Amino acid sequence: MIEADMDALVALRRDLHQHPELGFEETRTSDLVANRLSEIGCTVYRGLATTGIVGTLENGSGPMIGLRADMDALPMDEASGRPWTSQSAGRFHGCGHDGHTVSLLATAEHLARTRAFKGTLVFIFQPAEEGLGGGRVMVEEGLFSRFPCEQVYGFHNMPLLPLGKAALQPGPSMASFDEFKVTFSGKGGHAAMPHLSTDSVFAASEACVSLQGLPAREVDPHIAAVLSVTQIHGGTTHNVIPEDAWIAGTVRTLDDNAQTVLQAALSRVCEGVSKTRGLSVDVSYERKFPVLFNEAEATHKLRCAVERAMGTDALDDDFKPLLAAEDFAFMLQERPGAYVLLGQHDDDHQAMVHNPAYDFNDRLIPVAASVLAALVAPAT
Repeated sequence: MIEADMDALVALRRDLHQHPELGFEETRTSDLVANRLSEIGCTVYRGLATTGIVGTLENGSGPMIGLRADMDALPMDEASGRPWTSQSAGRFHGCGHDGHTVSLLATAEHLARTRAFKGTLVFIFQPAEEGLGGGRVMVEEGLFSRFPCEQVYGFHNMPLLPLGKAALQPGPSMASFDEFKVTFSGKGGHAAMPHLSTDSVFAASEACVSLQGLPAREVDPHIAAVLSVTQIHGGTTHNVIPEDAWIAGTVRTLDDNAQTVLQAALSRVCEGVSKTRGLSVDVSYERKFPVLFNEAEATHKLRCAVERAMGTDALDDDFKPLLAAEDFAFMLQERPGAYVLLGQHDDDHQAMVHNPAYDFNDRLIPVAASVLAALVAPAT
């Protein structure tokens, strides 16, 4: 493990936890990160994706390698009961990005002190991962034209794995993420006389049932895919059939073709329901994040780093790819690289991410930093 002032790192992580900031609003966090990077001798660049921070560190000739952490919090309330609980109502580091930020800072501080690398390191502190696509914005605003990394790497804590374990495989590793909203518009009327109306709630309900069966009948059963209707809205009172009703949800898959198939099938089903029931329909479908794809050579390199830092039995190769999404996928579309899940579960940290009781496991900070440091260490 790296040598680090763990008391200071833990205090920093808990300070960030108490002061969570939502996507593209991470001004306090960005200031803190920029100041720490400057103090250790990094060249600091600001402004990508509004609040993004990039720090570079050079040590002779060698490759340019990118290391990325996310910084934003979730728009939810905390119920962890920790002494360092969020001080901002409706804002909570419920995914551990506070810990990711500090882990990458610990990596930078260790490497600035030891110079145990050759070439140029690019420390990427990304805003707005939680559904807002900060990774995409950084890429669009020139991240890799300004910092032409040969490879780029990311990581995330994983409560489904015990502390000391990691999961990493080549190929599709996290799912694409699409959002949809379908609005059915009919003719409203009295609930006692439905024959004089065209019932939008009935159409929305029928579509809801049909849509959630699409992955089972439109996609090869060997391919992971899920369509979830997560909202259904219509009406204002018990005795009125409303003119409009809408449903919304997400589509996730590990296969680009399945993503295209499900988008087309969703539109076809909703248009069919509306035509059958005599309503009009508006289908809004947005592709948010692509499939996260780990490149083979980079994955091998990162697996070797995990084994050097955590031990030869650390990798859990039975852990399956997740249908959760991650906008680091946009960076992996531009540069070869890989993304590792690092276990954080222990007796004191059992809640899943996005759960109100979640808290990042501070014992993971030196583990994550050690993996990243091993990744960029010169070959021996």
